[in-house]
Amino acid sequence: MSPLTQSIFVISLGLGTTMTLSSTHWLLAWMGIEINTLAIIPLMTQNSHPRAVEAATKYFFAQAGASALLLFAAFLNSCLTGSWNITLMNHPAASTLCILALAMKIGIAPLHSWVPEVMQALDLGTALILSTWQKLAPLYLMYQIPLDNSDLILFLGIFSIAVGGLGGLNQVQILKIMAYSSIAHLGWMIIILSISPHLTLLALYTYLLISSSLFFSLMMMRAKHISSLSISWAKIPALTMTLPLMLLSMGGLPPLTGFAPKWLITMELMKSGLALMALFAILLSLLSLYFYLRIFYTTTLTTPPNNSPGSLPWRFFPQHITLLPTLAITATITLLPLTPAILTFMT
Repeated sequence: MSPLTQSIFVISLGLGTTMTLSSTHWLLAWMGIEINTLAIIPLMTQNSHPRAVEAATKYFFAQAGASALLLFAAFLNSCLTGSWNITLMNHPAASTLCILALAMKIGIAPLHSWVPEVMQALDLGTALILSTWQKLAPLYLMYQIPLDNSDLILFLGIFSIAVGGLGGLNQVQILKIMAYSSIAHLGWMIIILSISPHLTLLALYTYLLISSSLFFSLMMMRAKHISSLSISWAKIPALTMTLPLMLLSMGGLPPLTGFAPKWLITMELMKSGLALMALFAILLSLLSLYFYLRIFYTTTLTTPPNNSPGSLPWRFFPQHITLLPTLAITATITLLPLTPAILTFMT
């Protein structure tokens, strides 16, 4: 794919998300989401590999079904209430259908089956876009609509945390692990959405930061399999030292940045009388922490059978822009003390 063509599709991704974020009418928001979907499919197939084409086909059918359901929910709400405004989706049936359609859009369990298969067949750059940017518009719509059916939201959240933890246990492909990690983190965002929406935003921002840092690191290491991380010390030793900290931050361990949203969400659930739900969420998160520790072990405590002779790759000048990954990695590790200031700014 030529740089000009690629830039057109990337600009279309930005245009689609911007259209959705600035819309109050369901048709305009739906059009923005569709522009996003149609713009990322050529990026998925730019390698012309059969598995990439298969992944793009699965993604298209999943998104087409979710878009049809979302448009039907908006039309049903307009027939029942006479309004196409996003914030006036007050009918329970239309609201429930809309939540399910948006859940399928971003891959919340039990509507998640397309996410690992699609992610596994993509390159790291496109997988980064799918894991981060493509979630903004649907989550914005879910943030805007009235969430009267809180039981459905809690079920989707706790089920996503469970599926994200269980699904990643036996995986060896890093992109599949990141897919199940995305499902688990979406569960944390959704479970608190009807109780404290600003904590959902905090969890989203934290996930975008940590996920971007991990993908930047993997792109610099050119790693898509867990075993390939065992030779990362010979390639980029400084990045290998920070990768375990990013993984622990993704798992939500203190004193790293990823601990803040999980701690605050747990406290808010307990204040709302959902202590048992908070306990289940914490216990199920230990499953996700296990496969992060597997990557931690492979990266730091295993050595390859032999090292290639000659000059090591890390001695050459880096071929990537290192400023943005450096800033993202630093924020991933060190932002926990600034949590009160961030919450003050958000509220």
